[in-house]
Amino acid sequence: MSEVIKTHKCPICHKLFAGEQYLPFCSKRCADVDLGHWFNGSYAVPSEDLDELETEELNEALLNGKKDQK
Repeated sequence: MSEVIKTHKCPICHKLFAGEQYLPFCSKRCADVDLGHWFNGSYAVPSEDLDELETEELNEALLNGKKDQK
């Protein structure tokens, strides 16, 4: 029976590769390029602004959680 080689497609350069050292990237260079995108703000995670009441409730919950840990 032949051995199956799993290939991946690099999300940066779109090259097909079989290695697993830098998954999901094909190389350290592509991994560093992706990290640079995060650092310079090219990628962003969407968020919603909380209104004042939601912010107060969140702060209270966080403070209560810290008190429970002591």
